[in-house]
Amino acid sequence: MSQNNKELKLAVLIDADNVPYSNVKGMMEEIAKYGTPTTKRIYADWTKPNANGWKGVLLEHAITPIQQYGYTTGKNSSDSALIIDAMDLLYSGKLDGFCIVSSDSDFTRLATRLRESGMKVIGIGEQKTPKPFISACDRFIFIEVLDGAIKKKKATKSVMDSKKPVEKTTTTKTAEKPTQKPLNKIDEPTIELIESTIEDLADDDGWAFLGDVGNLIVKKKPEFDPRNYGFSKLTPMLKSLTDILEIDERDSDKKGIKHVYVRLLFS
Repeated sequence: MSQNNKELKLAVLIDADNVPYSNVKGMMEEIAKYGTPTTKRIYADWTKPNANGWKGVLLEHAITPIQQYGYTTGKNSSDSALIIDAMDLLYSGKLDGFCIVSSDSDFTRLATRLRESGMKVIGIGEQKTPKPFISACDRFIFIEVLDGAIKKKKATKSVMDSKKPVEKTTTTKTAEKPTQKPLNKIDEPTIELIESTIEDLADDDGWAFLGDVGNLIVKKKPEFDPRNYGFSKLTPMLKSLTDILEIDERDSDKKGIKHVYVRLLFS
């Protein structure tokens, strides 16, 4: 598998019956952070009215619609079509990973099987997604967070357009504030997750490199995302925990680049 995420070749498979179409732009921008979507398919019974919302965004994002008739009332035949295609794509040997866009736990076994074959699996779905499917992915992103990011960008642009150039500094500061209520609070289990991860990676002086901390947290909890808590990145999230953490920004070999380290105040 490619070491650089930007080089990962990904198959994006979307379950149209179990995710909203309103933020497909945000989904595709998020997927681009992890690799290049070489295959993009969406599954639905396109003869039904509830699929109409997706039709307007497919061409814009070059997503191929796959027709799957619902042969039995109450059964989602699109799930089977997606799973069959995923296995065909797996055996093609042309991919490094999959992005499964759905809030349906039926894809839990598929995600597990793909990871067993060395594939990176990214899930995107609503916050209501069952825990088994979330845990089966390498990383899971909530659509509600992406929706908040889109609103934030629009709010930022609106503020910048309405301000004079001399007020640029103030505008930037305002834009950093979240425009959406956080999905989760930083509760005790989250604190314990952060603390235990830092302890796992700490050197003899208790310091742990922030990048390693973030990576290990996601391995332990695939749905962990600072945006869930109202922060754009992990650094500002941890900086808000000054009662339990200490942050140290160190110069790196590259000019202007800082390496961030963190340790527990009480260990």
